[in-house]
Amino acid sequence: MAGEQSYLMLFVDETSLYNRIVLGHLLPANLWDPLPHFLQTWLRNYLAGTLLYFISGFLWCFYIYYLKRNVYVPKDAIPTRKAMLLQIYVAMKAMPWYTLLPTVSENMIENGWTRCFSKLDDYGWTLYFLYLSIYLVLVELGIYWMHRELHDIKPLYKYLHATHHIYNKQNTLSPFAGLAFHPLDGILQAVPHVVALFIVPIHFTTHLALLFMEAIWTANIHDCIHGNIWPIMGAGYHTIHHTTYKHNYGHYTIWMDWMFGSLKDPLEEDDVPKKAK
Repeated sequence: MAGEQSYLMLFVDETSLYNRIVLGHLLPANLWDPLPHFLQTWLRNYLAGTLLYFISGFLWCFYIYYLKRNVYVPKDAIPTRKAMLLQIYVAMKAMPWYTLLPTVSENMIENGWTRCFSKLDDYGWTLYFLYLSIYLVLVELGIYWMHRELHDIKPLYKYLHATHHIYNKQNTLSPFAGLAFHPLDGILQAVPHVVALFIVPIHFTTHLALLFMEAIWTANIHDCIHGNIWPIMGAGYHTIHHTTYKHNYGHYTIWMDWMFGSLKDPLEEDDVPKKAK
């Protein structure tokens, strides 16, 4: 029992370190140090998530809309400032709730309720990559079906997912749309990351990194640029999802859509006008 408590303290020490690094650089100590550990962790996740959203969004928009203007995206497909500001507004309203999920997952890990492990030496590199692969497959499967049900179950679509699907054309989609969801919608689509913790052993820091990588990944798949890197579910596929509402529900890869019959290839879309001619 003492050994188990000692091991769980490794997670607490690690989250406390992350709290000190982020909060210590952004806020005076008297504003966050008296807070309970859970609230410190939530505040750290909120500030880190917000910074990541703005930094990735602004850099990506600056690159594709200004430095590479008319190279990747035609001028008439560039979203207006009004559209991007609305996306930022929706995302910022939801951010306090989004960041509650990793805070809760960290609390469950600290209490030993999950199969998370703290040290890479616990399993070694071979099992680390094996478990990570299984974890990612479970997350991909979970997000696919969660996303698909948010479309297929009409009340869920009407009251939750429709908030995101007002961005349904190239000139309304931007990297800032990546987190522009109803708060509960965004949380539901990230829940598979947490459910997988109870099924497969996963390295704690890797789990946190993957959760925060979501902000960068969702910015990427909303920029309307088709990278065409098999089997990645890039923006070309996701743009089709926003225009047809019934294809390409996947997150990282095209495999789930291929397996369950909902895949639509952007290159096939591009070929339609040519065949018509």
